[in-house]
Amino acid sequence: MDPRKLALQCRRLADAKKAENIVILDVRKLSSVTDYFVIATGTSEPHLRALMAEITEKLREGFDVRPHATDGTPRNNWIVLDYFDVIVHLMRDDVREHYGLESLWGDAPRLRPLRLRSASAVRPRTARDSRATR
Repeated sequence: MDPRKLALQCRRLADAKKAENIVILDVRKLSSVTDYFVIATGTSEPHLRALMAEITEKLREGFDVRPHATDGTPRNNWIVLDYFDVIVHLMRDDVREHYGLESLWGDAPRLRPLRLRSASAVRPRTARDSRATR
């Protein structure tokens, strides 16, 4: 899977489990270790466990992608999932604030989430719709 798509998929999966403050840092020009960091906050040990399970299981089932390494535990309040080109950091808020990865990689651009359009914006416009907006 393309690294950018993998990072975006990790963000979607973390969001599906209600992770907070999800950020993707594009570190391709700053690091020879990886292309993207996905950083997300979990609110408790069970929440971190659920985030880790959601990401690892859904990527394995849907895309046959597995982390090459994992480090940390929910009990340590910081879990790292290493997919080579994408490194996912799942952290409690206090740990995230203490280590300040976003500050350490402050020069890295952030990938912005795509805004979901409403159902009416997605459906094709008809001639009647065009007349109604005039």
